[in-house]
Amino acid sequence: MASLRLAFNTQKRTPPPLSKGLLPRYNLNKPKSLFLLNKAFSPNSTTLKIKGSSVSSALTPQLNESTLVNEEDERPLSEIWKEIQGCNDWEGLLDPMNSHLRKEIIRYGEFAQASYDSFDFDPHSKYCGSCKYRGAQFFEKLDMQGHVNYQISRYLYATSNINLPNFFQKSKLSRVWSTHANWMGYVAVTTNEEEIKRLGRRDIVVAWRGTVTYLEWIYDLKDILCVANFTNDPSIKIELGFYDLYTKKENSCKYCTFSAREQVLAEIKRLLDYYRGEEISITITGHSLGAALATLSAYDIAEMRLNYMDDGEYRTRIPITVFSFSGPRVGNLKFKERCDELGVKVLRVINVHDKVPTVPGIIANEKLQFQRYIEDKMSFPWSYAHVGVELALDHTHSPFLQPTKDLGCAHNLEAHLHLVDGYHGKGQRFCLATKRDIALVNKSCDFLRREYGVPPYWRQDENKGMVRNADGRWVLPERPRADAYPADTAHHVEQVLKNIAGSSQMEAL
Repeated sequence: MASLRLAFNTQKRTPPPLSKGLLPRYNLNKPKSLFLLNKAFSPNSTTLKIKGSSVSSALTPQLNESTLVNEEDERPLSEIWKEIQGCNDWEGLLDPMNSHLRKEIIRYGEFAQASYDSFDFDPHSKYCGSCKYRGAQFFEKLDMQGHVNYQISRYLYATSNINLPNFFQKSKLSRVWSTHANWMGYVAVTTNEEEIKRLGRRDIVVAWRGTVTYLEWIYDLKDILCVANFTNDPSIKIELGFYDLYTKKENSCKYCTFSAREQVLAEIKRLLDYYRGEEISITITGHSLGAALATLSAYDIAEMRLNYMDDGEYRTRIPITVFSFSGPRVGNLKFKERCDELGVKVLRVINVHDKVPTVPGIIANEKLQFQRYIEDKMSFPWSYAHVGVELALDHTHSPFLQPTKDLGCAHNLEAHLHLVDGYHGKGQRFCLATKRDIALVNKSCDFLRREYGVPPYWRQDENKGMVRNADGRWVLPERPRADAYPADTAHHVEQVLKNIAGSSQMEAL
């Protein structure tokens, strides 16, 4: 089997085996001109002072400088990256919103958005349920210019043979790429030395795909908790659907011979071994159900002690950070407390009008004063708790968005990134700080006000992917298939399990 390869921009070492790929072009990072309006939001153009310069925008409402802090943090990101990654639980960075943190939230949100934009959810395609493109040019082909300093190291798959039907996409055709698997996301790593210098470390990113059916999957959650089984503590429990999605495998499918859990643990182990001795961070992101997988996998990596590196006399802990968007609760109160003990940092970005973050655990959750008593003494089986710090946003504060009863709009990831761009702190007026293109909001929903002239649901493949062949006929071209998994996956899975077994024996002595 051909291994996954990646061309690293480094002269230090021979590159580890990583993925290849092709993607369509669409700019998710570079702001485009916003002069697409029939009329401006405000009759008067507002001038904001940032770093001593002036930025004028006809789209920005009038602001009183005494009520809006829009100052750039002049410290280099490389000096404060641990704070931005949550080492102090983002204390003092959210209200007012720190400029570095805003950009990093948006940047990691775009990693999650890429898993939607590259996913084939067309049931009329024989490749339905797969990634449209291979990995070597993943971000370049998506026109994500701010992300090309990362490269894909491997793709992640999960078996669709579990009881979560509204999450998976399957083709209606008889001849398909796989009858059991769905593409779930990817692992990427910074390979550009200038970007590593800017970030202050080499960054490993895990991005999980959410559901393309938006809210339908909620009805498949049965509020059933099961033992996590990643540790000897049976009191740590996880929602059953998330657990199955993360841990189940299908031996008859080459993409799911290893579970999603085994795939991500093996890849993290491989990359950490390869970059041993460097300053490293592990950042995990996802939206919706992908946010649940992000929290679950972050806990798992920490519980397996993969983020501990021994270098001679010293033992260092690599920080694990989750940027979660519109995520549901994942486990019980003991799960939350264990994540805190392990040092897993989670920043949950939510829209207060979105229903997904309120489930599961409608009856017993972290807002209940007596949750610990109910969970411990009464053994209440439906007790859930959110993990981490919450950044609560409100889409009614944006002058660009129209009133809507469509729950999918309140749940939309691009809408969340738009809200992050305009958020400056509690009580502050909404104003786009990075001038991120508002047209992105309507990529997969109908949320922008009509006067901005952006059509709803506008993102699609040209001619639905059909091309003319040499005979002049319109056909769906064959798609190069990525390798199911690197050849050394089994080795690294074995090493992960051996390491945790050895650690458990040492603790028992």
